Amino acid sequence: MNTYPIEHVLPHAHPMILLDSLLEFSATTAVCAVRIAPHSNFYNLERNSVPSYVGLEYMAQTIAAYANVLKLEEGGVVSLGFLVSARNYSARVSEFSQDAELIVSVELLLKESNGLSVFDCRIMQQDELLVDAKINVFEPDDPEQYLLEQAAK
Repeated sequence: MNTYPIEHVLPHAHPMILLDSLLEFSATTAVCAVRIAPHSNFYNLERNSVPSYVGLEYMAQTIAAYANVLKLEEGGVVSLGFLVSARNYSARVSEFSQDAELIVSVELLLKESNGLSVFDCRIMQQDELLVDAKINVFEPDDPEQYLLEQAAK
């Protein structure tokens, strides 16, 4: 299995890349890591933490890393996808504390031919489940054309 720096599999640039690394991937899963530190986006200096609702973006970026690493493996290019909805977002903590090493995992549950997919997502710290959700995404064949069509409506 190839390894890819997170910057190579996300359609973002710093400072909007919130993840630190892509740890592993398969045909149906991906695992990324993020360490909470004062330089983390959305870091609250007074509380020494990042709010747990930012976990939704950690999950979305892990889904993007999953989709794009598979494209790169097949000789394709990194492209945009769109977060459609999050269902059953359940946070067992209100914030991610400084120095927390978070493991974000996503598993593809369903992929439709029209570009819609459903993922089971989790954020763990060691063996403790902190956040889980089902996330629906849309990945059009040609994201730039899709955006142009939406803007014209």
